[in-house]
Amino acid sequence: MNLNGNEIYTLYPGTKPLLLSLPHVGTQIPPALLPRLTPRAAEVEDTDWHLEAVYVFAREMGASVIVPRHSRYLIDLNRPPENAPMYPGANNTELCPTRYFTGEPLYRAGQAPNDAEVAQRLARYWRPYHDALAAELARLKATHGHALLWDGHSIRSELPWLFDGQLPALNLGTANGCSCAPTLRSALMQVLAAQTAYSHVTDGRFKGGYITRHHGQPEQGVHAVQMEMCWHTYMPEEGPWQLDTQRVQRLQPLLRQLLQTMLRWSPHG
Repeated sequence: MNLNGNEIYTLYPGTKPLLLSLPHVGTQIPPALLPRLTPRAAEVEDTDWHLEAVYVFAREMGASVIVPRHSRYLIDLNRPPENAPMYPGANNTELCPTRYFTGEPLYRAGQAPNDAEVAQRLARYWRPYHDALAAELARLKATHGHALLWDGHSIRSELPWLFDGQLPALNLGTANGCSCAPTLRSALMQVLAAQTAYSHVTDGRFKGGYITRHHGQPEQGVHAVQMEMCWHTYMPEEGPWQLDTQRVQRLQPLLRQLLQTMLRWSPHG
């Protein structure tokens, strides 16, 4: 496979109609920005840790993979460009986040980005990622007749500022069934229902962010889903954020089965 990379993202083009997007795995923060952030920001605690390693088998399956380099603290690639809240009525982090997932301020007093700076980050970091993602989906659709998008995420299982209680281990999001064909949604739900190792829900608290909702256009031949996994499925939920090999080995067969289900699915039944 050829590698397409730059300072914003790395794209590994695949041979199958599936694209794996991991928009929150980046950890880089421009050095000039760090003094405006609280010291805690340097730990980038709200990263979707280690998902490239967890999904390492995806490229072996022939899937395309796209990953960013920069932290979501710089800009959130899974938020809409107009910065509308993804979940009205609940606490949300913004296009350029100003709070940690625990609710405390991310920036020192008076240092949060203004509208002009947000627009600059949008043009420099957000747009190239989405342009590349859209172009790869278009390539896959032109090659295979349809394209599949798996948007991979992970999060701490308890974050009272964002949601009540404890999340199920696996959270499948399809924008309430709007981002993919009903038969694909059903096939993935059947895989989750057939196992007992992990709690799961479909279109619960996390229904899919901007990437799933925007790029998932089943009537146009592009079918997208989001998977939000709790950290504890593959690592401890406290620093230093290191992979647990045994947990990874337990989780990967189910993730592989889900991606295989995506690839076996056909829009023609």
